[in-house]
Amino acid sequence: MLKKIISSGHTEAEQAALDAAIKLGIPHGGWIPKSKWTETSARPPKYRLQEMPTDTYAECIEQNVIDSKGTLILSCGKPTGHLDFARKMTLKHRHQLLGIDLELTNFIDAATLVHDWIQLRRIDALYVTGSGADVNPDVGNHTTFIIESAILLGQLNAASGSHMVHDSAKRSSGKPFDIPKTVNEAIDQIISEMSLQDRVKLANLKREDMEPFGVTFRIFIQNRLFQKGANRDLIKSCIAVSGNDDLDESKAAFVIIEKLWERLKETHKLKIVK
Repeated sequence: MLKKIISSGHTEAEQAALDAAIKLGIPHGGWIPKSKWTETSARPPKYRLQEMPTDTYAECIEQNVIDSKGTLILSCGKPTGHLDFARKMTLKHRHQLLGIDLELTNFIDAATLVHDWIQLRRIDALYVTGSGADVNPDVGNHTTFIIESAILLGQLNAASGSHMVHDSAKRSSGKPFDIPKTVNEAIDQIISEMSLQDRVKLANLKREDMEPFGVTFRIFIQNRLFQKGANRDLIKSCIAVSGNDDLDESKAAFVIIEKLWERLKETHKLKIVK
């Protein structure tokens, strides 16, 4: 099981990895250049990072590789610059390496891939490095989803291949996205993005078997449909549907998941015909 996230926080992807660790209670750390964090800002006190006795970023990268068991590189295109250097240092020290090009792999499939890799290679300390918002403005949100999903699926001992929506990368390509205001609108959108295989798979799950899928799916719903607290109409609809006035985004997401499951059970549940 993953026990620590290591990163320098130099880019939006790396900061997202640290934030995910903090949010889910996973210890974090990492090395940064002396008296320097990023090109434009000082290090926030919430990050437990250590300064190297040098201001050379390359030495920090190598030390982060040494302190971890595996390196995850989340690039937007072919790794270049510090990402390529992290790759070379990982190979030099013969540590585990996983590179994911977010332009070729949607973030939901990437989350599954990272979880499976961590479990297969028994990585307890993970070094995460990735691209900045100057390359892809969504890289922070995508990294958040990937790292949170990997951690939560690991904590739930989810089976290899656990994931939900396959086609959500379409919503990350810069095309217009209609924000749902009601539970029914949210369900309609989610179903339109699910493959037939996933619809049937969810419809035929027992309630007690939904948890590993529900955790990953909850993160997707929070990040996309609730727009990080901006979509108050959808939360109000979840409150009306559930009858529970005490709903935050996480609880509201589970309301949507349950109602989605109930609808699919009516339309996609497999029946044995004699």
